[in-house]
Amino acid sequence: MKAIFSTLLLFAVALGVYAQKPIRVCVAGLNHDHAHGILRRYKDGTVDIVGIAEPNKELWVKYGKLYHIPDSLFFTDLKKMIILKKPDAVLGYNAVANHVDIVEICAPMHIPVMVEKPLAATLAQAKRIEALANQYHIKVLTNYETTWYPSNLDLYNTVAAGTIGPIKKMIAHDGHQGPKEIGCSKEFLSWLTDPVLNGAGPLNDFGCYGADLMTWFMHGQKPIAVTAIARHYKPEVYPKVEDDATVFVEYPGATGQIEGSWNWPFGIKDFEVFGEHGYLHALDTSNIVTRMRENIKGTKKSEPLATPINDPIIYLTAVLRNNISGNDDQSSLNYNMVVMEILDAAKRSIKEGKRIVL
Repeated sequence: MKAIFSTLLLFAVALGVYAQKPIRVCVAGLNHDHAHGILRRYKDGTVDIVGIAEPNKELWVKYGKLYHIPDSLFFTDLKKMIILKKPDAVLGYNAVANHVDIVEICAPMHIPVMVEKPLAATLAQAKRIEALANQYHIKVLTNYETTWYPSNLDLYNTVAAGTIGPIKKMIAHDGHQGPKEIGCSKEFLSWLTDPVLNGAGPLNDFGCYGADLMTWFMHGQKPIAVTAIARHYKPEVYPKVEDDATVFVEYPGATGQIEGSWNWPFGIKDFEVFGEHGYLHALDTSNIVTRMRENIKGTKKSEPLATPINDPIIYLTAVLRNNISGNDDQSSLNYNMVVMEILDAAKRSIKEGKRIVL
């Protein structure tokens, strides 16, 4: 009966989301390769982009041709675009260090913001974003690819049901062969491999995924300590930043291990949870391996996510229309402030060569 009620509730929320016009969004920046995702959706008509602010006019030409975007949608100035277009929200696809600049402009105009992960390049920037969000009462959300993996929600619900007992250890692997090796654009590489504009190498780029998932599984609890190491295996390719990082996160009664790398033979985003009585492994978006203390092994495929937690734009729409809170989940500002504390402590641990107590 509880499952039926939950399904009906989600269906009712979905009807509430779709009963009104789609939200109108503006895009801030095009030098993040994740912009392809939102622009594909513009091309197929599943998102209403009313303006794009990007100072590099070469990118206007590039994306205009790829996704049939009229010149009238492009602007060089974010504030002027917002004043003219009056969007419901702004989506950030620029350098991580410039996320705070978007919020500086949008917050006083009471425009909600969703940025690509991580929230900021530094903890200081994140605190400024948080202060602006609180002062002007706007939502600032962070979009992670892994938020929309059915496998991760399946693991979360299994843990919540008590099936494997209390969490004892979590391990996140996130990375690939390297951004240059997989063919990222020159505009993306120019800031992704910069210690100021990105805040680090894969420590920020990929470490944020594990930090976000662990914060979610621990219901927003801050860790008590963080220890990290970084390696520079390819200084000739990435001279300014590390290309491999491992972060150990301590909670009362549990530990987490976050592995981010630009040095792996293939792309991976998986998540493991060890409980007192069992083990869960989200191999990818939907495949899960389980193993219980009694050596009962199993595999399963997760059910698709239900609306409105199945897609960043649908989720954003539901948050803006108060169908869901957006306060305590992977995208929320609350949880992403904890993520930024973990990443900041990891950087300090690497620099100082010691365990950082929070």
